Amino acid sequence: MSPPLLSVIMPVYNGAAYLGRAINSILSQTYGDYEFIIINDGSTDESGAIIQEYNDSRIRYYEHANRGLAATLNRGIEIAKGKYVARQDQDDVSFPQRFEKQVTFLEANPEYGMVGTWAEIWIQDKKTRRTHKHPSDSLTLKFDLLFNNPFVHSSMILRRTVFDEIGLYTDDKSRQLPEDYELWSRIARKFKVANIPEILLVYREVRGSMSRNGIDPLLDRAVGISGENLAWLLGATATEQEVTDLAALMNGRYHLLSTNPNLQQISRLVIRAAEALSDVHLQPREILRKRALIRLRILKNHYLSYKHRRLSIVTTAFSNVVRKLTGWGTVVQ
Repeated sequence: MSPPLLSVIMPVYNGAAYLGRAINSILSQTYGDYEFIIINDGSTDESGAIIQEYNDSRIRYYEHANRGLAATLNRGIEIAKGKYVARQDQDDVSFPQRFEKQVTFLEANPEYGMVGTWAEIWIQDKKTRRTHKHPSDSLTLKFDLLFNNPFVHSSMILRRTVFDEIGLYTDDKSRQLPEDYELWSRIARKFKVANIPEILLVYREVRGSMSRNGIDPLLDRAVGISGENLAWLLGATATEQEVTDLAALMNGRYHLLSTNPNLQQISRLVIRAAEALSDVHLQPREILRKRALIRLRILKNHYLSYKHRRLSIVTTAFSNVVRKLTGWGTVVQ
């Protein structure tokens, strides 16, 4: 038999609560030419038993001792037979036409290395009014990737050949999480990228899930990846401290800022980055002008918040000194 066009990879770690719904959403796709690779990453709950209840020829089930998300994904990619590789988390739900629309897009656009989708956000079993509606065009996505991650990991489909050229998910623990942001950043330097502007996934926020542990360390590491992306694009035109301050401020990680970040200087870096990216891709600079202005507003709001927090800390410290002196009977004018 010829290999399937698509390989779907679902890593599982203690995902029993929502696993059945996630699996059913894959088996209910309107697109049928795929294999479904499910890898049990050392679960200690009923996940293994739930998976083995399914009798579907498309499912290929594997188990191994706990390795973590990135290593489990890499194993899945290595054994995948498809031209395309799709992601699916153990607690998310794909809408029936997701694969059909994404595969159609990649087949029609060979210059694109990967494509995601929009998603609606649920908390446990409760639908919220929030959504992930990231940009869809490649240039805007490449610009946004300089600062943070404009893709929903569980919605992605990638060309198998991209991994051959770029490599797999990082095995460097200091860069996990967010291993997806790190990988997308490398891919976007060599390939076009896209999101289909339709909600084709339920993204479920679940405490303790395999892909959502370590929230604060994740954001700190994302600042490091953002800094690398900016340094790659801007080169010697920006100092290491400037790109770090820009990445930290854009993501609200104030503890990573230098003592006195220069808002004017790092704001110029945003404009310079938009211009440089437009030049690299031979696109008019006006295309990213509006996006750069949005980023500048975000930057300004974070800077004002940072200044307010610093002022509050100084004011509190001064008040404590005043109270202490007053307790000693000293009059403070």
